[in-house]
Amino acid sequence: MGGGFLNASFGLRAGVKASAVEARGTGRNGVLARIAFALLFLAGLAAMLPAPARAAEKPLLAFSARVAGDDARTRIVIDFEQKPEFSVHYVAAPERVIIDLPATAFGFPAENLSPRGLFRDIRYGTMDETSARIVLTARKPVKLVLAEVQPNDDGSYRLVLDAEMTSGEAFAELVKTQSWDMPAAPARDPLAMVEKDDVFTVAVDAGHGGIDAGATGAGTKTPEKTITLAFARILADRLNRIDGVKAFLTRDDDTFLSLSERVTLARQGHADLFISLHADTLAQKDIRGATVYTLSDRASDRMAENLAARENLSDELAGFSIKSGPPEVADILLDLARRETQAFSTALAANVVESFEGQVGLINNPHRYAGFQVLRAPDIPSVLLELGFLSNEEDEKLLLDESWRGKVAERIADAVRRYRDRAVQNGG
Repeated sequence: MGGGFLNASFGLRAGVKASAVEARGTGRNGVLARIAFALLFLAGLAAMLPAPARAAEKPLLAFSARVAGDDARTRIVIDFEQKPEFSVHYVAAPERVIIDLPATAFGFPAENLSPRGLFRDIRYGTMDETSARIVLTARKPVKLVLAEVQPNDDGSYRLVLDAEMTSGEAFAELVKTQSWDMPAAPARDPLAMVEKDDVFTVAVDAGHGGIDAGATGAGTKTPEKTITLAFARILADRLNRIDGVKAFLTRDDDTFLSLSERVTLARQGHADLFISLHADTLAQKDIRGATVYTLSDRASDRMAENLAARENLSDELAGFSIKSGPPEVADILLDLARRETQAFSTALAANVVESFEGQVGLINNPHRYAGFQVLRAPDIPSVLLELGFLSNEEDEKLLLDESWRGKVAERIADAVRRYRDRAVQNGG
């Protein structure tokens, strides 16, 4: 740099001296000479300046943006005319995700990036002549499970950011271990979250909780959330006694979890199975017995449809409904994953029904299906188990009986064991 600067300076001084002599002339020629001298001086000065000072590069144009998601997962997509380079970092107190970009002109309406889902505030703008920044302030600890630039069909590009809830400890680790010298932009396949290992993991989901009490017992007025948590603890204990099986609870106290949070916790725990436990009520108080539900966009019957509609209201009852819907995903890949997963879910349901027959009371047609939101993990076989109906006094007595709970938990554990053994035999 020093040599180049000296050479340019020497050339400029020589040009100035020569032009100064010509500029001494008078009249029209003298004026032209002075103009030429000024132009030569400016040209020489420009040659000495670094490129960014001569002319700032044209900024990127971000021409479109959108946000979708809920309190467990949120996706942000920003469209650019050209491919953007970017880096990601995490900042605490409050929890924020920082996206650094080159100079960018944000040419979309501000409401396109209105905060929702996991984020309570989204800000963006210019940092200096060469950089811009997006700041995502989270409602709870988050992490990016996908951050990548993808091509659009028209030659433009989109920056895709998939955020997912995480624990406070995990977020603190992200802040602690990141390097601001290197980009920290993870890029993962959203369908590759359930990692293969030697442990068969079961997520046991106690329905309802916190502000969402669920159904109420006809006689004792015991809330459903209390019954499901007590049973979930027993079931997890039974499952953990099986060699090669590990069970964990999505909630282990009287805490509200949204339906999406329950699914996300199962995926983060690398679950191979998801079992959601419930004990609902019906207007027909004589109906009793256990039911196993799997996911379907079309309900098997009116009772299943009505039950799914009530269970899916859980978020709204607690004020956690996000109208924007779930994050955008690769629909074709998810559809293929769901089809395979549904076959496994059906197999799990069949195992549960088989284990219950002759041992635990079942309703007619005990395997039913409907559009339960809590069963929508695309890559985890999932069932919702109605242990019985709190609207029926006989079922209520059983649901509160410790020995009956232990017996039913043993039957479910037996079904899981047989399902696991068959999956292992088939290379699963």
